[in-house]
Amino acid sequence: MTGIYDVEPNALIEKAAEELKKVDAIKPPTWSSYVKTGHFRQRPPIDRDWWYIRSAAILRAVYMLGPIGTQKLRTKYGGKKDRGHKTEHYFKGSGSIIRKILQQLEKAGFIKKGDKGVHKGRVITGAGTSFLHKAAKAIQGKKESKMSEVSTHSTGGKQRSKKDDGKILSTQSQSKSESHQPTGGSLEEEAAKQKPKV
Repeated sequence: MTGIYDVEPNALIEKAAEELKKVDAIKPPTWSSYVKTGHFRQRPPIDRDWWYIRSAAILRAVYMLGPIGTQKLRTKYGGKKDRGHKTEHYFKGSGSIIRKILQQLEKAGFIKKGDKGVHKGRVITGAGTSFLHKAAKAIQGKKESKMSEVSTHSTGGKQRSKKDDGKILSTQSQSKSESHQPTGGSLEEEAAKQKPKV
């Protein structure tokens, strides 16, 4: 069975973000078009669908690191602030954005509040796990179909065996050896032919 560890994280997040657009509970707020994702950022995100991408990334983080809370996710999505000639300092990401996304994912039924020993926070539900596994399976299916197309295209639509490859190599080496053989004349005759006429 294909899981989230079998595919690349960026591909999984992009695919999950596409699927999250179909979920009614996941909607970007009105202020998401002009807000920065953290104090350390200089500008708002360029991608218009950044809310869905961040939601998918947080859902994956809850799956892998849960139970996890807002503060640990703020640290995860933080970064260094450019302070001009002064030394860069690390700042946490926006807590409001993470909190709203966690609430929306909880409303959609993908995560819930839980604890594990001394750790408390959000954990993934069965629906959330199924959602991520379906996204991973779709990516793996596309990858396998692409690989089969490439292999059939490279062989000209035919499956070649090792015997065929051996025959091709032997004919190529034979043609090369024939092309390098002398034409039968002596070396003086060859040199005279190649000598330019004055």
